[in-house]
Amino acid sequence: MNYKTVYTILNNDLKKIENELEYVLDAHSQLLKESSLHYLQAGGKRIRPVFVLLSAKFGNYNFQIVKDVAVSLELIHMASLIHDDVIDDAYTRRGRPTVKAKWDNKISMYTGDYILARALEIITSLNNVEAHKILSKTMVELSIGEIEQIRDKYNFEQTITNYFRRIKRKTALLIAASCQLGGIAADVPRDVHIKLAKFGYYAGMAFQITDDILDFTSTEAKLGKPAGEDLLQGNITLPVLLAIKNPDVKSQIEKVNEYMDSDELSAIIELIKNTGAINKAMQISNLYLQKANQVLNDLPPNPTKKLLGTMLKFIGKRNF
Repeated sequence: MNYKTVYTILNNDLKKIENELEYVLDAHSQLLKESSLHYLQAGGKRIRPVFVLLSAKFGNYNFQIVKDVAVSLELIHMASLIHDDVIDDAYTRRGRPTVKAKWDNKISMYTGDYILARALEIITSLNNVEAHKILSKTMVELSIGEIEQIRDKYNFEQTITNYFRRIKRKTALLIAASCQLGGIAADVPRDVHIKLAKFGYYAGMAFQITDDILDFTSTEAKLGKPAGEDLLQGNITLPVLLAIKNPDVKSQIEKVNEYMDSDELSAIIELIKNTGAINKAMQISNLYLQKANQVLNDLPPNPTKKLLGTMLKFIGKRNF
């Protein structure tokens, strides 16, 4: 079984979620509607809704309740990326112009705020205080992660611990919340939704590390943005932090700046690859996947466990 099988099994529900996403972004303001739908129409794997749906299958699966959680989590993710593109001065995402590129920074920020507000409005349908506390805390941590990324731009002295803390906040906790809130929406026992959160956290850490590896190993056609773009924008990721342990390599990497031409950047990318940093980063990602598998094995017997295991394999092997 591969990840496409999972999407086939969830196809009907994912289509309904896609339609709901389009419906909730149909703003009265034509400009806000266009800018919101612009990002939605770029597509994506909808990883967070998938984890919400799969986690809910451990309990009393009521699509009408679970749908609102899935839509809300995806909207929060979308809003964070639109804000990210302003911070990173990014002009392409998934092969399309960003909202900031098509309009401007002001429109981007208000679009992100609007999408975030809609997310919070939709999830009020979930009548569970603990769920709202989990989501609130996740959003606080997500905001801190964004600030940390700004703080650490071009900071080649930061530690790997700082990196792990940052990706936990920026990525892993939202995937953990997707799994946990999916379980809560389906009334699973508390010990089960706590395990689902742990599973999502480990899966999310691996997901972000593989994303950061792909920035060096994939192509612009697959990434939807130029290879090495994260490094060029000063976002120091795990492969870089592992590579700069070599002093000679570090002195070259420290020359990176946003005005560097593509040939110079390509040479530094090759230098990073030649240190073995990519393989080491993949090993660390695999350790997180192993931890996720251990938690998965500890969850109650359920056919969905096999589907979650398939999603872990997808995270570990995508596009390398």
